Amino acid sequence: MDYPISLAVEDFVPVLLTTGGVLLLARRCPGPRIVVAAALIGAGGFAKATAKLIAAAGGPDLPWLRDMLFPLLTVGFALLYLSLTRDSAHRRLRGAAALTVVALCAVAAVLAGGPLPMLMSTTVFATLTGIHLIGLARRDGDRTAAVLIGSQLTAFFVLGPLGSRPDQTVVLQWAEQLCNTAAQAAFLVATRRLTAARVDAPSESAQAHP
Repeated sequence: MDYPISLAVEDFVPVLLTTGGVLLLARRCPGPRIVVAAALIGAGGFAKATAKLIAAAGGPDLPWLRDMLFPLLTVGFALLYLSLTRDSAHRRLRGAAALTVVALCAVAAVLAGGPLPMLMSTTVFATLTGIHLIGLARRDGDRTAAVLIGSQLTAFFVLGPLGSRPDQTVVLQWAEQLCNTAAQAAFLVATRRLTAARVDAPSESAQAHP
């Protein structure tokens, strides 16, 4: 596949945007778990982007590095979802179900010899996370954040199948990657709004009740 170095370098940008957006959520749900989730999600994205950069620079193809993407994303998004919903009902049952899904998909990926099962589990947890964040935005009365998260989810479902098609032109790859960057930028803006709303709430309450 024709993959110029400039495009490979740009592939790091959405990874940084997504990781930054997840880290911001730690302000809304304090604790180390979201930081770990951000590290896992960022590591998965950086692994694939690094593999692309090495190949674009004339180095060897490293499928083991590229294929780290979905296992790390699966665990990262599962942990993120569980962290965001830790105060809701049935949290233990939800945690057991998430662990079961991850384990089953990991076994299926080994048996199938491909990343498709882990892609499916990544899709499940990323979707659950997005839906939960949209719910938080609606509860805060922030329609803009809800729309931004919705647009990121839509891009996730649209760009995934497009990116898996073989024999893509460089122009098409640029278009897909820039759309992905815009979607992750929307995610970063949305999480910034969600965390700003939660941080500002105590001060407003204090002003109302001196």
